[in-house]
Amino acid sequence: MNIDVFETEFWEKPFLEKELKKHKVKFFKETLNEKNAAKAKDAEIISVFVDSNINQRLIDKLPKLKFIATRSTGFDHIDIAYCKKKGIIVSNVPTYGENTVAEHAFALILTLSRKLYPSIERTHEQHSFETDHSLMGFDLKGKTLGVIGCGHIGKHVVRIGTGFEMNVLVFEPHPDKKLAKRFGFKYTNINNLLKKSDIITLHVPYNNKTHHLINEKAIKKMKHGVIIINTSRGSVVDTNSLVEGLKNKKIAGAGLDVIEEEDCIKEERELLKENLERACNLKTLLENHILMEMDNVIITPHNAFNSKEALQRILNITLENIIAFAKKKPLNKV
Repeated sequence: MNIDVFETEFWEKPFLEKELKKHKVKFFKETLNEKNAAKAKDAEIISVFVDSNINQRLIDKLPKLKFIATRSTGFDHIDIAYCKKKGIIVSNVPTYGENTVAEHAFALILTLSRKLYPSIERTHEQHSFETDHSLMGFDLKGKTLGVIGCGHIGKHVVRIGTGFEMNVLVFEPHPDKKLAKRFGFKYTNINNLLKKSDIITLHVPYNNKTHHLINEKAIKKMKHGVIIINTSRGSVVDTNSLVEGLKNKKIAGAGLDVIEEEDCIKEERELLKENLERACNLKTLLENHILMEMDNVIITPHNAFNSKEALQRILNITLENIIAFAKKKPLNKV
């Protein structure tokens, strides 16, 4: 089959070339978009990552397309409804980095709770080994951790949180009583979680129900001095409300691996050319820059998945998805 792989890293090509040698495979470093769609006009299978915007207009330019293998868990970069209408099957990588992302969430938590960034900055930039009250952090032990979403990743967050001897509250539409008993946490409603948590960490998929789940109304219910962690999807948090909460100190800090309009941040250099691939909310784009300048905000570039082990699992499962589809037995359909 004709297989085109986009957003390819240098180390991915040898592995996929070897394992897919029975097929005709082409590799591209760039994202797949409407402008370069002609490169994939003969593709029966495409594999992409999260920066390729697979919308209706793009799909219509790929007449032979039968299968999309996204090398990610999330698939909000793909128009799933239109794919179904066209008979195109989409598979994802449902479980590759549960512990990886959970560990990153705690890296963000610890960076904020122990003021690691200003501590490192003091030694690196000021060449000072003096400590003082401004670098005083707080213990996680005894604090209340609110976990919104207890799926594959959330379960690992709970496990780590209980390891720190935190009091863990979980909001999850599908409670698992055995899991709660095993790790000693409590399920609760979202309002109670918002009210009682010292740290709130988000582990939900992005959809209509979770869009701006953390908004002005939700933030008003939170403790004064709460910390918010987001490693799920940027649009789960309303950026404007987050900025206002940080400014008025209702929110003491935020650790973000994802932000709204993050694709537009990547494409921002094209703004003056009026050549953006996606429609961007310029107000949100400006607010992202405000977040980036705040001392009590840590932002990593959608990097929570990025461990050696997780990336190999992504390739392994993507390969399984492609081979299964070629054998007419598709796996991990979304």
